[in-house]
Amino acid sequence: MSPDPQNEVSPKTIEQVYKPLTRRTFLKGAAASLVGMAGLMAALKPLLELEAGSVTLDDLLQKHYRELTPEELQRILGSLAERAEKEYGVRPELRDVRPLEGVEFAYALNLTRCIGCRKCAHACLKENNQSREDTDDIEMSYIRVLQLNKGAINLETSTVYYDPATVPQPDKYYMPVQCHQCRQSPCTKVCPVQATWQEKDGVVVVDYNWCIGCRYCMAACPYDARRFNYQKPKLDAASVNPNQGYLSNRIRPQGVVEKCTFCLHRTREGKYPACLEVCPTGARVFGNLLDPNSEISYILKNKRVYILKEDVGTQPRFYYFFDK
Repeated sequence: MSPDPQNEVSPKTIEQVYKPLTRRTFLKGAAASLVGMAGLMAALKPLLELEAGSVTLDDLLQKHYRELTPEELQRILGSLAERAEKEYGVRPELRDVRPLEGVEFAYALNLTRCIGCRKCAHACLKENNQSREDTDDIEMSYIRVLQLNKGAINLETSTVYYDPATVPQPDKYYMPVQCHQCRQSPCTKVCPVQATWQEKDGVVVVDYNWCIGCRYCMAACPYDARRFNYQKPKLDAASVNPNQGYLSNRIRPQGVVEKCTFCLHRTREGKYPACLEVCPTGARVFGNLLDPNSEISYILKNKRVYILKEDVGTQPRFYYFFDK
């Protein structure tokens, strides 16, 4: 029996069946889905903020970073700079710094030399315009410095709550942990609105105007490298770092997830990350993996390199090594 043409189903492409998800389609579909109250509230957050007046209609309707025209981006940069000046008393030099050709960034940290002083964590706070109500409070820093017993490799026995005035302890060693800029990054895969992605130089970034604060990326990260800001950064004018990048250290809105970007506003212009510059022991090494003569390439070729949680398969661009 020949098939009835009236009942025939026309073939569909994968693109038609599985349409790419955007923030707008997520906002429309979340209310009718059963993803749970957390996902629903995250999806509704922009609408609630609009009603409260903490965001404008332009903010809500802004395109994803990768869809913006140069003219649209410049208008947004100007608007953000004007808002920062109004709220913090400093007009930042806010730029969009793009990746360089022929560059893949990577970081290495010498565990033999690290003394646990946390100067890197404090420099990170200052560089990235995070709250500094208490200079000893580094909970929001993108860098966690772990203290471990010598000979131990189990991170479950580590602590971040130690007195930095007493370091280094003879029976301890120290392991700073931050975003590993993974090649197989689980955080980017779980984002329901594609607010975080990996750039061609290896840096995983966040469009903070697109993030809905659902925190799925935080749950997916095996390195605890992301931070959710429950409140706006509390900064006085003297504390604001005016050298800002749109995808890096600009002052973020409340209710988004933020992270280390290897200080892309610095490194993409030929400078070192802030954490490296303040390290008193030279424990940190940063550079271009694609340059065979770079210091980072030398470390990977000649040192005993250790990858944190290698078994999870994230293939990070952050390495640990020892002098011997």
